[in-house]
Amino acid sequence: MKIGFIGLGNMGAPMAANLVKAGHEVTGFDTAAPMPEGVAKAGSAAEAATGAEVVITMLPNGSILRAVAAEVIPAMTSGAVLCDCSTVDVESARAVAADARAAGMGALDAPVSGGVGGASAGTLTFMAGGDAASFETVRPLFEIMGQKAVHCGDAGAGQAAKICNNMILGVTMIATCEAFALADKLGLDRQKMFDVVSTSSGYSWTMNAYCPAPGVGPKSPADNGYKPGFAAELMLKDLRLSQQAAGGADADTPMGQLATRLYESFVESEGGRGMDFSAILPRFEKRHRG
Repeated sequence: MKIGFIGLGNMGAPMAANLVKAGHEVTGFDTAAPMPEGVAKAGSAAEAATGAEVVITMLPNGSILRAVAAEVIPAMTSGAVLCDCSTVDVESARAVAADARAAGMGALDAPVSGGVGGASAGTLTFMAGGDAASFETVRPLFEIMGQKAVHCGDAGAGQAAKICNNMILGVTMIATCEAFALADKLGLDRQKMFDVVSTSSGYSWTMNAYCPAPGVGPKSPADNGYKPGFAAELMLKDLRLSQQAAGGADADTPMGQLATRLYESFVESEGGRGMDFSAILPRFEKRHRG
């Protein structure tokens, strides 16, 4: 398949590289990042999209996505599919999909879960919104770049699934870190707490698979000086998107609101920028009941 790939940063580069390894013809464009081996370099986003059957984007935010879409949609071949794998606001995803459909293209919003490690290993999870025909067109590429792809519904449904998932993730990580900090102050050994909670009703992904306490549970960023993993500022981005969506949908999300405020404080004034999102544990260790 002939593929245009726009946005070849930490996530996009390994995704594109895996498509090349599988035998696809990939032309890439990025304003700064180098091309992965085997990816042909285009001089512009429009050039990367020209003649492609599928155009994949992996971009920082909704405004950049809208700008790139405005450039590439006129260059795309009728019937091609624009597949955005960025994590952006639901409104931008729906607006870009509407523009693509009006120009005779298919469109998917297909954000990912699995981080840089999953992108490199080809084990990402894709949550896709858009029409079924476009999903089936791109499915073989999802199977190369990831281990699972779920068609969540119409345009915007992929972004909705991503931000709901990551709102749970942010809230759960905070609760897990609070619990470890409380256990410390109560004199409960962290390993004993893990042994109980990981097999009891407090079981969670943040405890069992991504434990924020160094030396406890499987290896995680906590065992590597809290180097990301999943950076705290990216968690903050996703939590803000969840609250933007909640405001638009008139949804009551008090835990999501509180998690957003806590990560805002952590990232913007407590040294969390550039750290893994689980590094909020040392933040709780140092604080007292206010």
